[in-house]
Parts: sequence; structure tokens; C-alpha cells
Amino acid sequence: MCKANIKLIVGLGNVGAKYEHTRHNMGVDLLEKLADKYHLQLNLESKFFGLTARGNIKDNDVRLLFPTTYMNESGRAVAAMCNFYRIAADEVLVLHDEMDLNPGALRLKFGGGLAGHNGLRSISACLGGSLNFYRLRIGIGKASNKDTLNFVLSKPSVDESCLLNQAFDHAIAGIELLLTDKVAKATSYINSFK
Repeated sequence: MCKANIKLIVGLGNVGAKYEHTRHNMGVDLLEKLADKYHLQLNLESKFFGLTARGNIKDNDVRLLFPTTYMNESGRAVAAMCNFYRIAADEVLVLHDEMDLNPGALRLKFGGGLAGHNGLRSISACLGGSLNFYRLRIGIGKASNKDTLNFVLSKPSVDESCLLNQAFDHAIAGIELLLTDKVAKATSYINSFK
């Protein structure tokens, strides 16, 4: 597979202080770390229902988006930006939490199912049902007591946070590879972080 032509990177999460740095906000946490590295300021753009930035990442003109619509309506923001800037579904990379992976594990994939993730479901629906976008899945693990809602809306433990911070550094390097090299190389690199 050739180089990905990523024009939009979306970090999924819920807006509001009570959700900051919770497990369900790992996508936006990674997006903010990427923005910080490239000195990009995320600013509210009401027409895109979110916080946005534009900048040069590894010689690529890339837009960043944190939908401020709450997770289950993330697609409104993604569709608004894609429609306005004529960005195709396969030019989108979505960063999101994943319960089916151990805390800090990373997986990059293109297309596939939605794994019950409301943010991904909303994005797919608002992109005309397309599943053909990139996803960078950030492992958060599963609730031991099966209380999924409280688990995803709570903060990771100290040990998990340490793993996630290391994963974010690895993920950013992987995103840079995705923008500059072949998808297969970026996928292999990102997926090596267990």
C-alpha cells in the first residue's frame, strides 16, 4: 500500500472539564500532544462544531479537529469539515480509545468495523455510511467489574497513564511515518507497541 494522503486528523473525546484525560478522551489527548509538538493552536470554529487547527506536519498540509459535540455526534463535525474542504473519507485519520486493547497498546487500521464505538459510528453515518477511513486505536483495557460507562469516563491509573504517555510518543512517530512513508511501514511501526 502506498503513502496515505491524510488531510484531516480527528481526536475523539467528550468536551468539558469532567471528561478531561479520561479513558474515553484518549483520542483528543493524543491530538493535543500532536498539536503541541508542532506548535499548533486548537481554536473553536463553530461552523465545524469543534476545535480546529491547520499546520504543516512533515511537509503535509494537515487539519486537526476535536469535535465538541460529545462523542456520539462526532460525525457532524467531521462531515462539516470534510464537506467544506473537500476531504474524502480515505484522507481522514481518527484517533480513538479502544477497550479491546490493553492499556497503551496501539493499532492502526484502514476501514473495518466500528467495534461498538459511538464516535466511529457517528463519523461513518455522517460520511454517507463509509467505513473507509484510517483509525489509530489507543488501548484502554476493559472494566474488571463490567461497569463500562463509569470505566471509560474515569481516569486511567498511574501505571496506565505512564503506559499511555509512552504510547502517545510512539503514536506521534507513527503518524509522522504515515504522512511520509508507506502505510505498511507506518502500520508495522505503530502496531509494534503492545
